Amino acid sequence: MKTVLEVIQSTTDYFRKHGVESPRLNIEHLLAHVLGKRRMDLYLEFDRPLGDRELEPLRALVKRRATGEPLQHLLGTVEFLGHTLRCDSRALVPRPETEHLCEQLLKSPAPQRVLDVGTGSGVIAISLALGWPATQVEGVDLSDDALLLARENAERLGVTDRVKFYRSDLLSAVEGTVDLLVANLPYIATEEIPSLSVEVRREPYLALDGGSDGLRLIERLADEAPRILKGRLALEIAHGQAAAAVDLLRVRNFEDIAATSDYQGRERFVFATYG
Repeated sequence: MKTVLEVIQSTTDYFRKHGVESPRLNIEHLLAHVLGKRRMDLYLEFDRPLGDRELEPLRALVKRRATGEPLQHLLGTVEFLGHTLRCDSRALVPRPETEHLCEQLLKSPAPQRVLDVGTGSGVIAISLALGWPATQVEGVDLSDDALLLARENAERLGVTDRVKFYRSDLLSAVEGTVDLLVANLPYIATEEIPSLSVEVRREPYLALDGGSDGLRLIERLADEAPRILKGRLALEIAHGQAAAAVDLLRVRNFEDIAATSDYQGRERFVFATYG
């Protein structure tokens, strides 16, 4: 019978051989999930023996993780700005860069109406609603599955009365004007998708494909935004796209355009104003 520590060590080696990033952290999260404990609690139970009742479900999760299924999908949740949200294959796994974007936005005065375009699991819209209780927040997406997940997350965090999610191809179904338009749209060039890691390719294709240059949807949004935007635009983009994104906004008469960096020093956000 193996102990907690022995299972962690042996699975760390197994994950490393299968190219899983942060192999020890992954097995610690999976084991804590199976045992119904916090990850740090495992450090107090290294000598605890594990029986088949505990190892059987763990083996199934380990096998799925080794084949590239995202850790967050296996756990069913993700931590985002101190809140726990549901996470599964219906939408893109939220990244730390998106947390950073929300942190930057929440330092500003609360707008009256916010629109999150390509809302996915709803993390941006919900985070802004939690940070700005008096703001009207809406999230749109083309995927019905993603919208269902977003609504589940809004219910989980108690903001269903303040966040409205609905289907829209970018801004096609949006009426009226907004003070803040936020978008973390697909930004990977189509031809680059087959070369992505197995884990990323398990994400919804619709959430990855940004067209031939990765900027197709961002360019479309810039064309459509002047119809509804009377305030600030905030974009999350891929590393290396800042100059092109700034240029396409400039030629469409956006003002106060600025690219800023994430915590890794990579230009990942573009802010601008219109109207």
